[in-house]
Amino acid sequence: MTSIRFALNHMAAPSLAIDDFFALAKSLGIGEVEIRNDLSGNAILDGTKPEAIKQAAESHGLTIISINALQRFNEWNAARVAEAQELIDYASACGAKALVLVPKNDGTGCADGERQVNLRQSLTALKPMLDEAGIIGLVEPLGFEICSLRSKTEAAEAIKELDAQSTFKLVHDTFHHHLAGEAATFPELAGLVHISGVSDPSVSVADMRDSHRVLVDGNDRLDNAGQIKALLQAGYKGPFSFEPFAAEVHAVKDPAAALRASMDYLTARV
Repeated sequence: MTSIRFALNHMAAPSLAIDDFFALAKSLGIGEVEIRNDLSGNAILDGTKPEAIKQAAESHGLTIISINALQRFNEWNAARVAEAQELIDYASACGAKALVLVPKNDGTGCADGERQVNLRQSLTALKPMLDEAGIIGLVEPLGFEICSLRSKTEAAEAIKELDAQSTFKLVHDTFHHHLAGEAATFPELAGLVHISGVSDPSVSVADMRDSHRVLVDGNDRLDNAGQIKALLQAGYKGPFSFEPFAAEVHAVKDPAAALRASMDYLTARV
C-alpha cells in the first residue's frame, strides 16, 4: 500500500480562523496547507499580515504549499500585474512556496489560437516576477466548458515551449480532470493535486459545479482513488490537497472526523 501525502486547503473548513485551520491540519497528521485569498472575514482578505500567518504556520510545524489563487491569470493587463505582484509578495512574506494560477472561467478567451496566445503572454510576464521571489506558479486548468484553459496538455505545451519547467508546475484537480475528459495527466509536471468528490447521483457531468464537490467517499463518481493511484504509480510524489466546496461539508460540526474518514477511505484503496 502506497502512502498518500495529504494536504489541506482552507476551503475544507473555511469558517475556521487561520490558527484553528492550522490546528485542524496538525490534528490529522497533515503537515502541508493551502491558504486562500477569497475567504471573506478570514485571512488573507481580513487584512491579516503575512508575517502573522508565517508565525502561526511555524508554531504548528506546517508548510504553506500555496496561496490559492491569482484569478484570471491568462488575461494579462495592468490590474493583473498589480494583483500578481501583491500576491507574490504576500506568498514570499508568509512563507508560501507557490501561487495557484486560475484561468478565466466566464466563456471569454476560449477561441482556438486566442487561448494559446493569452496563456503564453501571461506565463512569459509572470516568470521573472515569480523567479525573483523564488515562488512556483501552479497552473490550474478548469474542466468547465466555459473555461479559457481546460486542457493540461495545452498548459504543459506552453510551459515546455517557454522552457519554464522550473518556474511553473501543473495542478491536477481530480474534479476538473474528470470534467475536462482529458486522459493525459503529466505527473512529471504536476506540483499539486486537488482532491474532491461528487456523490450526487442525479447531476450530469456537464452540470457539475463547485457546489457539488464533497469529501471523497464510497459514492464518489470521479474515481479519485483511481486517479490518485495512477498518479502515484506514474511517479508523482507531491501533496494531495483536500478542496471541497460544498456547503454541506462546510457545515459539518466535526471536520476532523469527516476528513479522517475520507483519508482512511482513500488510503485503503491506494
